[in-house]
Amino acid sequence: MNQSQYVSNCTADALRGAAGNILAGNLVAFPTETVYGLGADACNADAVARLYSVKGRPSDHPLIVHVSSMQSLEDWAKEIPVYAISLARDFWPGPMTLVLKRSALAEDFITGGQETVGIRVPDHVVALALLEAFESIGGKGIAAPSANRFGQVSPTTAAAVAEEIGEFLDSADQIIDGGACIVGVESTIIDCTSDAPRILRPGAITVEMIEQSTGLDVLEVGRNAIRVSGSLENHYAPAAKVILDVAPIEGQGFIALAEVETPAGVIRLAAPKSDREFAQVLYAALRRADADGLSDVVVHQPTGDGIAVAIRDRLARAANGR
Repeated sequence: MNQSQYVSNCTADALRGAAGNILAGNLVAFPTETVYGLGADACNADAVARLYSVKGRPSDHPLIVHVSSMQSLEDWAKEIPVYAISLARDFWPGPMTLVLKRSALAEDFITGGQETVGIRVPDHVVALALLEAFESIGGKGIAAPSANRFGQVSPTTAAAVAEEIGEFLDSADQIIDGGACIVGVESTIIDCTSDAPRILRPGAITVEMIEQSTGLDVLEVGRNAIRVSGSLENHYAPAAKVILDVAPIEGQGFIALAEVETPAGVIRLAAPKSDREFAQVLYAALRRADADGLSDVVVHQPTGDGIAVAIRDRLARAANGR
């Protein structure tokens, strides 16, 4: 790892310093409740270009702008529908990104050239303190995709960030250690540019929750869906091959709910007791497979609704490889 600054003591002074660092054009990785993000000033084209470079991310792949409260929505978006306000009131701070028609503040280097922008208020004390400090010194929002190389497994700890992108960071950049992420999979992305909400990426905020909040039926995703983070068919993939819902054999890694027994000679990577815990540990277990040099990981997917839908979405993309 290069000599980027590692911040393990998240004091108010340290977070003010990190906010100033972002405003100065540097990159700061920070925790959210979903995964760790790699933050840059969302109004600084040069800083965002460097963020794309560090991630190895295609420049037409849009970024999510993180803000400290729903009061910032009108800075970044226009023509905000009533149901989007309802969603923001009910689920922010939280693991939900709203895609809205962009304002002039959301430039092409943030939106991937699209006429829409993704906005999120994360539910993590460190992330919110960082965003509030950033806004207090004149910042408008922090663009923060997951702090990993493009297409690979998102990090859910600061150590995973350092392992994944440390060599690409400069001495002025920072990694803030806020502990392990409690959700473990990326935010639900909801398209709010039509008459009713449309899920572009599933997450912890489910169809049932969205419909209860808005009183509207969630629309199906059409062929001309907006490009958003994590929507490629091959994504979230370790170096190991991910194989779904078969019996594991000797030498393979294995992830399944705790009630599923481990066959002889199989390397158990995780045995979560619930779907929620499955989401929390999934990415760390996939990373462990690579650390252990495994060539295959068999995953028995959770069934049913809720966050299991998001887990199956991520695993389907992981199974397509890098």
